[in-house]
Order: sequence, then structure tokens, then C-alpha cells
Amino acid sequence: MKILLIAPSSGNWKSLGKKKIFNGKTFRFSMLSLLTIAALTPDEHELTLIDEQVDDIPENPDFDLIGITVMTAVAPRAYELCEYFHKNNIPVVVGGFHPTFNIEEALNHADSVVAGPAAGAWNNLLDDFKKGALEKIYYGDPTLPSPAILPKHLLNKKKYITVNTMHATLGCRNECAFCSITAFYKGQRYQRPVEEVVEVLKSFKEKFFMFIDDNLTQDRDYIVDLLTAMIPLKKKWVTQASIEIADDPALLQLMHDSGCMGIFAGLESFSESALCSQNKRIKHPQYYKDAVKKIHDYGIYVEAGLIFGFNNDGPKVFEHTLKILDDIGIDAIQASILTPLPGTPLFNQMKNNIVDFNWEHYDYKYAVYQPAQMSREELRAGLEWINKRFYSLWRILKRLVRWIFMPSGYCNFYAPLYLNVAYWGRQFQFKVKGFNPALKRRKDAAREKPSWKKGQGWSIAGIH
Repeated sequence: MKILLIAPSSGNWKSLGKKKIFNGKTFRFSMLSLLTIAALTPDEHELTLIDEQVDDIPENPDFDLIGITVMTAVAPRAYELCEYFHKNNIPVVVGGFHPTFNIEEALNHADSVVAGPAAGAWNNLLDDFKKGALEKIYYGDPTLPSPAILPKHLLNKKKYITVNTMHATLGCRNECAFCSITAFYKGQRYQRPVEEVVEVLKSFKEKFFMFIDDNLTQDRDYIVDLLTAMIPLKKKWVTQASIEIADDPALLQLMHDSGCMGIFAGLESFSESALCSQNKRIKHPQYYKDAVKKIHDYGIYVEAGLIFGFNNDGPKVFEHTLKILDDIGIDAIQASILTPLPGTPLFNQMKNNIVDFNWEHYDYKYAVYQPAQMSREELRAGLEWINKRFYSLWRILKRLVRWIFMPSGYCNFYAPLYLNVAYWGRQFQFKVKGFNPALKRRKDAAREKPSWKKGQGWSIAGIH
């Protein structure tokens, strides 16, 4: 049987990988969902993988079955593909986060839905399909082991920053209201045996790899055992982790010794009330400053995940946040607009306030609801403004000096530099403009303020 597996893309990302300049290669590294499906597929089947950022959909498809992985922002494109393949009389199966939380919607377009993880569902689906008895819904079992060795040969590694990615753990026990991970794995966390992880890492020919874990360091005993076993491999790696690793010098030393170059940490907001509303632990900006310095002391850079658009976020939040980022020494940011994804507690909380149900806008760059203290235009403009300011060339050069003089800086400074340059280039590729809402309001207020001009009586400045 010939099976085509697709990771759809839309908006700014569609076919981005074909562009010669600023093609987003730095941000293409995972494909773990499709590779996992491929690993679960029996050898008797012929597989083709398509990543729409770099590949074209075939004009004359000759396949027996199509599988599409679907995040919310690409759902409209995925449904277009369903229609396209149905016109060619080819059945389509969809899976991933969005279909899992929107089964009925997905079934309006696809022949079948895999809800939850693929393990325990995909092989049953293939067996039923061969018998001509395909069911509408297949539920995966997260307790079943996920394949460790993946068929990376199905990808063109030249089109990715690395194809050496894996997860040692799945899920997260945090209860952040905006996060799909907790909902998808129902608050549970799963771990691979340390020995299995090490064997996979040994199979990577290149020195650099990425852990695509949602929170690699959440279980201390496990991560200590894993990092200890990794030290002899002499690899270099990055991952997602909690900023609270800064409170554990022994763990930081192990991360350094095992080759950790950087972490992505979800700081989300510097507003206490905002984080309380999302079931997130409160930290003072001074804590982050101290934590970042401690992490830097071990030669590890910090990329921060930030979210804007909480109820208490007013127009000043962007310039306030930028000032804090400069002060605490963050090395890179991934800034987003608070987005109520289907399936999360946040979606239910905000449902009556959502004004835009076009799923393509659920890519963290649109305000799909009416913010409490600013307009939707101001929220999106502010997001673009802080991205442009943080990734201005002079700020990148200032950070470069810090990276070079960090411990291990001469060996590792290229990693945050490469990431910063990629974010800088994305501003041009995506035509990011934006403005500072607080500054615009101040200017607007100044133009409207009555002023006294000698010999003219009262006038409204700026009105001619």
C-alpha cells in the first residue's frame, strides 16, 4: 500500500523553505509526528513524507491512503487537502492536536480521525483499512511506548537545521490554562528508559541534536540519571526546561558537562496577576535576572517564551517588557499573542470573548479576541514592535559580546547568534512592521491637547 504523510503549512510559512534568503531553516527541526507515524508503519507499505514548507503536493497523486498531522493554525489548509485528495478518490486520515479536540469538525472533512497519540491507533487503522472496514475514530494510548529510532532518511536533511531530534519525555504536569500539552496528555508525563535515549543519541552522526521535550527537567531523578549517562557521548544539545533549574547548581553542572548549550523557558509574562490567571507560578523580574545569570555562569543561553494579551496587559506592556528583557539578559525571545486554542481551559474561559474563529489566525500572531485594555490592532502591532526592537542589530551585537565572554563562549556563541540572526531575518521575510501602542497613544494625546498660541486664542494643536 502506498501511503502519503503530510505536514501542511499555511500563511507566511507555506513554501517558505524554497526561498533562498531568510527561508526559516532555523525553525525547521522536528517532524517527529510524521516520523513517528512512519516508524509505526509496517515495512510492507511504501511511505512518502511531505513537509509543505519545503515540498509541493503532487499534482497527480497516486496513493492508497493520505495521513495529515494537524495543528490548529493549519486546519483550514488541511481541510483543503482533504477535499483535493477526495476529488482524486483517495481516503484521508487526520490526527494531531486539532482533530483530537475537534473530532466532529475534522470528520466533516476527513474519512477518519486519530485522537491522541498515534501508538495503539495507527496500526489498528491500517489493519481496518486493508479489510475495507475503516472506522471513523481511533484512540491512541499514551501509555504505549513510542518508537525511538525514527526513519530520518525520509527527510532531506539539507532543508532542516537538524534532523537529529528526539523526545526523552512526553507531557507536562503543569496546569497552564493556555497550553494544549496538558490537555492532550491529560496532565500525565511519560519517560523513555535512559538506556534507550542514550542508544538513540549514539545513532546520531552529527554532534548537535535537540530534545523536543515540553519540559525535560521536570523529574529531577530521571534527568540526573539521563545527563550522567550522556556525558561520555560528548554531544551538544538544546531543549525546553523550567527556569527554576537555576536553583539547582548540581543539575546545571550536569547540563553543562553533558553538552547543553541553551534552553527555551516559558516565562510568559512579567505580570503577577497575568500568571495567576493562567495557573502559572509567580516570579518577580529580579528572580529571572538572578536565574539567567546563574544559567549563563554554566555557559547555557536562555530563550524566553513570552505571551501578550492578558486582561491586565495595557499599551505600556511592550516597552515595559523590553526594558526588563534588556535588564535580565535574555538571549532570545519567542513572543506570542495569548491564543485560546480549542481543547484548552483558556478556550472555554474566553469563548464568549472570541471574535475570530478562522483557525488560520490561531498561529499566536493574531488577536482572535477583544483584549481588555487595548485594541486588537494595538496588540498585534505591539507584538511586532517588541520583536523588531529586541532583534535590532545593535541589540544583537551587544548580546554577542556577552555570549563570547560567557563560560564556553568561544565554543558556543554561534548558537544564540545564529538564532538571533534567524529571528532578525524573519522580520524582513514576514514584513513585520508594528508600532509601540503606548507611544502612539502619547503622541495622539499630545496632538489633541488644547494649547495657547499668542495672538490666536485657543487652538487644538495639530488640527489645520
